[in-house]
Amino acid sequence: MNRKGRQSVNQSIFITGADRGLGLALVKDFLDRGDLVFAGQFLTEWKELYDLKEKNQEHLVLVPLDVSDPESIKKAYHEVSLKTGKIDILVNNAGISGSAGDIMCLENVGRGLRLFQTNCLGPLAMVNTFLPLMRRENAFRRLCFVTSEAGSISVCHRNDGFIYPMSKTGLNMAVKLLFEQLRGEGFTFRLYNPGWMRSYMSGKKSTVGKIEPEESSKVAVDYFVNSLKHEDVLKVYDNNRMVWPF
Repeated sequence: MNRKGRQSVNQSIFITGADRGLGLALVKDFLDRGDLVFAGQFLTEWKELYDLKEKNQEHLVLVPLDVSDPESIKKAYHEVSLKTGKIDILVNNAGISGSAGDIMCLENVGRGLRLFQTNCLGPLAMVNTFLPLMRRENAFRRLCFVTSEAGSISVCHRNDGFIYPMSKTGLNMAVKLLFEQLRGEGFTFRLYNPGWMRSYMSGKKSTVGKIEPEESSKVAVDYFVNSLKHEDVLKVYDNNRMVWPF
């Protein structure tokens, strides 16, 4: 990763899945840069974003958002458009994990569709909806996506929870197609594998994993805001700043 070309602060950032884990850590790190942060809030009963809002009244906007619901995304866009003239960086972080059965016996079709809607189609709907704010003349036009090692076809090693890996592989393909469609307009892209975090993907704080979300967030923000030597090639970088096959 080339660290040259650091962008100035005071950009407008939208982060999905900002309630806890990596999303919350990203909110904090962007606020530390002095950015205006729009935090997509799915868990309205979760208090940490409210506490952060109390300390950052001018720079943090909480936006109710369920990325699996197109109407929720439209409402979020409307709310954001009333508060800013542009979005510089869109961070598609929201995601859910879990199983819908075995690869040979899909037990819960509804659960499987929910995973795809949230992890794959949700980010695509976010991009489609927020493009007008990102196409503004003075916008930075950076699209960021949190993917997973589980979505890598060439190095896949998982033998359970097959819907989640499939949803992340689908996300990678969606980003590739968006990359080909939008880079001619000056959009740049970031695909980030955050590593094995002690996160909330299962619904509660994990006690296993190699790093805390706050550690991965520091690398992510550096990757999201800086320029790469070759912006015309789409790559996945992980939390060790290594290229990951996909």
